[in-house]
Amino acid sequence: MTRALVIRAVSRVIVPLSLLVVVGVRAWSHATLEPIQSELQDLFTLSLSLLIESLPFITLGISLSIIVQVFVPASWMQKWLPRGKFSRRAVVSLFGMVLPVCECGNVPLARGLMGRGFSVGDSVTFLLAAPIVNPVTIITTYQAFGFDDGILVTRIIAGYVIANLLGWLLSNHPEPEKMLTRRFVRDCEIPIGDQGMTKPQQIGSLFISESAALMPALILGALIAGVIQVGIPRETLISLGTDPVISVVALMALAFVISVCANVDAFYILPFAQIFLPGSIIAFLVVGPLIDIKMLSLLRTTYAPRTIGVISAVVGLSAFLLGMVINSVG
Repeated sequence: MTRALVIRAVSRVIVPLSLLVVVGVRAWSHATLEPIQSELQDLFTLSLSLLIESLPFITLGISLSIIVQVFVPASWMQKWLPRGKFSRRAVVSLFGMVLPVCECGNVPLARGLMGRGFSVGDSVTFLLAAPIVNPVTIITTYQAFGFDDGILVTRIIAGYVIANLLGWLLSNHPEPEKMLTRRFVRDCEIPIGDQGMTKPQQIGSLFISESAALMPALILGALIAGVIQVGIPRETLISLGTDPVISVVALMALAFVISVCANVDAFYILPFAQIFLPGSIIAFLVVGPLIDIKMLSLLRTTYAPRTIGVISAVVGLSAFLLGMVINSVG
């Protein structure tokens, strides 16, 4: 990677991070902003907390992606997977059990898998199943709810089924490249090992390029989530908890907005369990790891808008129907 590209990559991270810092400094120090100072401080605190929560996982995801692309031969990975498309995706969707990375960290890892010859359908199957079959997520969900109302078991099964359903749908697309962004397709055209670089150079190049692609999206997603959380009072959502239909929609919207990590979202929603119906709790736990604001910002670095639209529609509709069914039989 040339020096100019390195500078450009670093600037893509520094500029949005500087914007967040400016918001924070202004919120605490500028007298003219006193009428909305409290809201700006909340915005800065919420956005920064989301960023701090996500940063270790996305760094881990980038690191695992680099390991896959630099040190793991594509032939070795393909050799151990079933040849049938359905059974292959069924196995890929369990990768999250041995790669305990939060959902934002799974995006760079999914990019790395496609760089090693995995299909778009395979990558989406992994991406959506991994945060829910993640052992850390399973343990924290159990600690929060135990086996009450079938919340834990339903969450695992729903995440696995939705991921494989979307993997199947996307695998039938006649032109897979059109499901990806042009930039990502261009980056994948030259395998990293064919660029005449030593392994340390490959590692450095990949880390810079992946960070430049993902970090601005993460920062922007945290800012947007912070703005919406400040603008929508939590009490408004709580007031909707007893209606079997509206409660599902309300907690799906909450999951989309707060963008909390799947490893801890069960503890976040636990206080709501006394107010909201079980179906809405499950809808929250299914939607959150798959299509929250932060996740959609990261998906835009890799997948085309239409692909993201399909993912969002299938996840949203599936979670809504699941919540409705559970509320109706509960």
